[in-house]
Amino acid sequence: MKKFKFSLDTVLSYKQQVLEALQGEHALALADVRAQEAVLDALWRQYRAYNEEYRKEAELGLPITEALMYQNGLRAGEQEIQRETRRLEELQAVEEKKREAVVEAKKETSSIEKLKEKKLDAYQKAVAKSEELFIEEFVSTARVNAANG
Repeated sequence: MKKFKFSLDTVLSYKQQVLEALQGEHALALADVRAQEAVLDALWRQYRAYNEEYRKEAELGLPITEALMYQNGLRAGEQEIQRETRRLEELQAVEEKKREAVVEAKKETSSIEKLKEKKLDAYQKAVAKSEELFIEEFVSTARVNAANG
């Protein structure tokens, strides 16, 4: 019997390449999200430290000009946090789309792989059946030859 050949091997290979590319893109998008989370975390720490410094200085008594300077610094920090939060949300949306594309590509690849497994199983059963028939035929021929000879 001829060797097993899956007719959709080229399609499967292409789908696997697409999946690998999408997984790479998703990994990069996820790394961008993690980096942005680190930026935002650092900004929050900086903001809290500056706010704490302002409170301590205010307790000791601050000239109005310094109080205004601290308040302006806090407002600027809040605006930067808002900007970076929006950036994080954008990156998360990109990452989510990439993740969905990976899931879809995995489904497509998986369905073709399952079809290949079914076809291979059917081929192996056909080979086994063919071998059984050959053996039965061989045994029958041997018996006929032994009876005649």
